[in-house]
Amino acid sequence: MIKRNISETVLRLAEAFPVVAILGPRQSGKTTLAKSLFKNYKYLSLEDLSLRDDAKKDPVGFLNLHKNKYGIIIDEFQHVPELLSYIQLAVDENRTPGYFILTGSQNFLMNKAISQTLAGRIAITTLLPLSTGELKNADLLPEAITDLAYKGEYPELYTNDKLLPYDMYANYTKTYIERDVRDLQNVHDLSKFIKFMKLCAARIGQVINYSSLASDADINLVTAKAWLSILETSYIVFMLQPYSAQFTRRLIKTPKLFFYDTGLASYLLGIENIEDLKISRYRGNLIESLLMSQIVKLYFNSGKNPNIYFLRDKTGHEIDCLVEKANKLIPIEIKSNMTPNRSFFDEINFWKSVDQIGNKKISEGFVIYPGNQTEKRTYGTFLSWRDFTTFDDI
Repeated sequence: MIKRNISETVLRLAEAFPVVAILGPRQSGKTTLAKSLFKNYKYLSLEDLSLRDDAKKDPVGFLNLHKNKYGIIIDEFQHVPELLSYIQLAVDENRTPGYFILTGSQNFLMNKAISQTLAGRIAITTLLPLSTGELKNADLLPEAITDLAYKGEYPELYTNDKLLPYDMYANYTKTYIERDVRDLQNVHDLSKFIKFMKLCAARIGQVINYSSLASDADINLVTAKAWLSILETSYIVFMLQPYSAQFTRRLIKTPKLFFYDTGLASYLLGIENIEDLKISRYRGNLIESLLMSQIVKLYFNSGKNPNIYFLRDKTGHEIDCLVEKANKLIPIEIKSNMTPNRSFFDEINFWKSVDQIGNKKISEGFVIYPGNQTEKRTYGTFLSWRDFTTFDDI
């Protein structure tokens, strides 16, 4: 089993809260993680239709029947969101730390349900596919970043030697559509939704133009935004928000679109092998999305919400990623060129010359690039993608 960096966070929270939720996309390793961390717990999967039916018909009886002196793991609990109210009653009666471990692969309704019923009783964590740090620690990190961008980071691809990325993502997409999307009221045409996913992949790393996306997908603007929200809440894509502050320069105010997993994005783009990716016009965008998702994983694995943005003014001066700290902004540039070049720091230097953004100074920053060696120069640091593995790097 590949050690997950979020493990310490989950265990820490389970000592303080009676309920811990592990959310994330399908097949990111939530069940494996929960079972490995809480070995003596009773395991219940609400993918099991009979268990699901029992939980819906008699939630109190369901929880009483499966009482365990250690605790209970309820897998895919989003299938019976009404169970949360009864978990609340059980917790109010007995606040044993870490008694309920809940996992869920979509949060269309979960966040609202949790906030209404379990506020103050639950800690929420997010488990995404493997990070470069986890793969590196397990000696499974591919040699080249293009190999990783094509393969993606879902655990099964690294524990099952027979599974090919294309087969994995073809079935993943089919499962996602059939289980998570089919029954939603605002998705009436599944073939159009798949087309929409492919159009989103073609916009990876770009400032999102909702009108253009809606037009290309042959849907209206309201539907386009609703479908994009579905992709967000099921952990397929994330939106990187522009940094906003009281500032004299005119800044871009529309978010950028990224995929949590570039293997899935590559599949949606019709990239069938590594060689296709190397010559694809999306190569740079996929690398940027891959590295941006690593930053997000560092936050989630530490139990924190990502505090990252991009910065672009109306004249085109841009920082790929801006990490907001208490009193400063750390600029990170992401490059797809293997050879370090001083010009990679041009945008960082431009924004450093601006006195401050709002009330915060821009710090030194660094460049992440696809080379295998981290290099420190007098004018800045080129951080190898292979070495960008911990919060210490930010």
